[in-house]
Amino acid sequence: MASLKDLRNRIASVKATQKITKAMQMVAAAKLRRAQSAAEAARPYSQRMDAVMANIAAAVGDAEGAPRLLAGTGSDQTHLLIVATAERGLCGGFNSSIARLARDHARDLIASGKTVKILPVGKKGADVLKSEFGDIMMPSVDLREVKHVGYSNANDIAQQVLGMFDGNEFDVATLFYSEFQSVISQIPQAQQIIPPQLNEVEEADSASTLYDYEPDENEILTDLLPRNVAVQIFRALLENAASEQGARMSAMDNATRNAGEMIDKLTLTYNRQRQAQITKELIEIISGAEAL
Repeated sequence: MASLKDLRNRIASVKATQKITKAMQMVAAAKLRRAQSAAEAARPYSQRMDAVMANIAAAVGDAEGAPRLLAGTGSDQTHLLIVATAERGLCGGFNSSIARLARDHARDLIASGKTVKILPVGKKGADVLKSEFGDIMMPSVDLREVKHVGYSNANDIAQQVLGMFDGNEFDVATLFYSEFQSVISQIPQAQQIIPPQLNEVEEADSASTLYDYEPDENEILTDLLPRNVAVQIFRALLENAASEQGARMSAMDNATRNAGEMIDKLTLTYNRQRQAQITKELIEIISGAEAL
């Protein structure tokens, strides 16, 4: 059984941990407001970009000369998995859920005879995946020094991916991230960005509105398709930023509650042990007095 001094030290240690988790919860809550606003603001732009791309792609159809980013390489043998996670931990299952989705996808592709390459964006995803896929992983994109994710960060990643595509290093690129729903709900997503999987244009919309493009559709797509890759990566980074803070806020709240429960249990044990020791000392005193 632990001594009273050990119990006092344990209680003090848990109280110090509780202060840290409470402070981290408050910091995450403050950061969440900004990150959530940024993620929600990016969604309409991203969705509208998809709609414009779908309209123009429908106009191009399967015509020869369609941009390579839209039509693809004609093969799906080599897959690039862009796994976007956080640079830091202590955020519950946020990082592991994204890595798990990417790992399952990679296993399925490898089992079907495909070649897989993994580009981790964020240290935590790389740490989870390197034990199994270390030989097919590329150097991780480090964003630890970035306080607020900007479009320039996403564009740098997009340029690296586009350079690999132009160099025929892969045929299909899939982006993995976590979509923010609420503080307690972040949903891992897998989105194919090269060639893009565009939503089909509804017949009613295509019949009610006819567009004339100037310059022609192929020239517009040549400019929009690379930009769309950067936009989708930017949206994924913003969704991740909000999801990370929401998950950390929830995890630190649970940790704070658990620390409080542990303090109560340790305090109760301490009081019982102290009372037992006092009772024992009183019995010894009384027994000694009676002996005299």
